[in-house]
Amino acid sequence: MADHQDETRAAYDAVVELYASLFADRLEGQPFARAMIGTFAELVRATGNPRVADVGCGPGHLTAMLHELGLDAFGLDLSPGMVDHARRAHPALRFQEARMECLPVEDGSLGGVLAHYSMIHTPPGELPRLLVEQARVLAPGGLLLVSFFGTDGPEPVRFDHKVTPAYSWPADRLAELLADSGLVPFARLLHDPASERGFLDAHLLARRREPGA
Repeated sequence: MADHQDETRAAYDAVVELYASLFADRLEGQPFARAMIGTFAELVRATGNPRVADVGCGPGHLTAMLHELGLDAFGLDLSPGMVDHARRAHPALRFQEARMECLPVEDGSLGGVLAHYSMIHTPPGELPRLLVEQARVLAPGGLLLVSFFGTDGPEPVRFDHKVTPAYSWPADRLAELLADSGLVPFARLLHDPASERGFLDAHLLARRREPGA
């Protein structure tokens, strides 16, 4: 896992300012993603535990959005350059460098985890470990929203992302991995963004199983 993590960290460190400028609008041009994040925030608030990690937060634009939606949101990212930018852009919020497979968060302490296109660079064989880690930090009934590139084929597809290599996933396969990780997928949204890559934009919502469920 270390090799691709090091490559991903270096790649994002090299494009911090450009990346931040491209996503400064916080999904103003992406109504479906914005709606899913709003739904996620509403459901997390309903759990009574508003503490949420934006895992793979990048420049912190969605961490700030979650905060505005009434959540106690903090950001975690592999890239120290992204974390530094997020801290400067959003000084009232908390950001920390962290790896997705080893989150600096207590067991069962969060009401929600947002993973907005932040797992796409993980090789398929390593993704189950990341999902188990997201489930670990969620309280029973806590929510995970995973956004990713979807494909209609039976297997994940590796492609040349503009920053560093990434993978698209069949939604059914990823939902199965979520279920294997102790989560219950209960909602999904797939739509065509008219991408030149031919992938769908995909969003899966899952809930941490209650004890005995």
